[in-house]
Amino acid sequence: MTPSPSAPLDQETAWQALCRVLCQGRQGPTGRDAAGHEDGPLRLTAHGWTSDVPVSDDARALLDNLAPLAGHAGRLALAQLGQSLDGRIATESGHSYYINGLESRTHLHRLRALVDAVVVGAGTACEDDPLLTVRHVSGRQPVRVILDPRGRVPASLRLLSEAEAPTLHLVGEQVDIAPPASDHVTRLRLPVGTDGFDPAAVLDALAARGLERVLVEGGGITVSRFLEAGVLDRLHLLVAPLLIGSGRPGLAMTPIATLDQARRPVARSFRCGDDTVFDLDLTRP
Repeated sequence: MTPSPSAPLDQETAWQALCRVLCQGRQGPTGRDAAGHEDGPLRLTAHGWTSDVPVSDDARALLDNLAPLAGHAGRLALAQLGQSLDGRIATESGHSYYINGLESRTHLHRLRALVDAVVVGAGTACEDDPLLTVRHVSGRQPVRVILDPRGRVPASLRLLSEAEAPTLHLVGEQVDIAPPASDHVTRLRLPVGTDGFDPAAVLDALAARGLERVLVEGGGITVSRFLEAGVLDRLHLLVAPLLIGSGRPGLAMTPIATLDQARRPVARSFRCGDDTVFDLDLTRP
C-alpha cells in the first residue's frame, strides 16, 4: 500500500523497497540496467533515488547511503571494515567484540542482504566463528564464502556445521581435505599463489556461479589484499569513537614513500548511531 502524502516514507518501508528493487534486478533476464527500477513511490538508479511521497530523515539517510549499492548494475565488489578512530580492528590479543555499536552491526547486515555472497578469510573464520547471516534486518541470506587456501578451517566452525545459509568453501588445488560433512557446504578448488588466492580469480569464480554481487567482510588482511589488487568498487569504513592505542590495523598495504602516492577516493559520510560510515567510491579517480 502506497503511503499517503501526509505519512512520510519511514526507514523500514524504504529498506523493504530497496530489497524488492534488488530482487527485481536479480530475477530479471539481464539484471539491473541504467534505467533502474521502481517500487511504489520509490525510483532507484545507480546514481541515486527519487520518491513521489515525503521521506523521513532516517529513511533519507538510509536511501542516500545504500541506494547506490542496490541500484548498481552488473558485478559489484564491496568491502567493509569496522574500526576505531586510530584504525584498529581488534586488540593485540584479537578481541574485537564490539568495536562498533548496534546501528553499525545493523548496517553490516543490510550490506549482507544487498549482495549475493559474503566473503571472509580463514583467519577471521577461525577467530570469530561468525555466522555471516542476516539477523538484525529482514532480507535475503547471502551465500557464505570462506577463503581457505591451505584447508586449515576446522569442520566444527558454524559456517560449516550450521545450515542457516549455503556455504562455499574455497580451498587450494593441492589441499588434501575430507569432503564436506554437511549438505549446505560446497567445496571449490582454486589455484594458490605465494600470498593465497588471487582476489580477481576469486571474484571471477563467484561470478561464474551467479554470485556477482560480493561483500568482502574481513578480516583486515583479506580486505587489504582485495583493495590493493584494485578489484573493489566500494569500501565502507565504520569508524567508532574509540581509541585502542595498539592492536591489529584495519588496512595494511604496501608502504608508499610520499603522500602524492596515496589513494584519494571520492568519499561520503553518514551517521550510524555513535559511529560514522565512510562510503568510499573506488571506481572514480
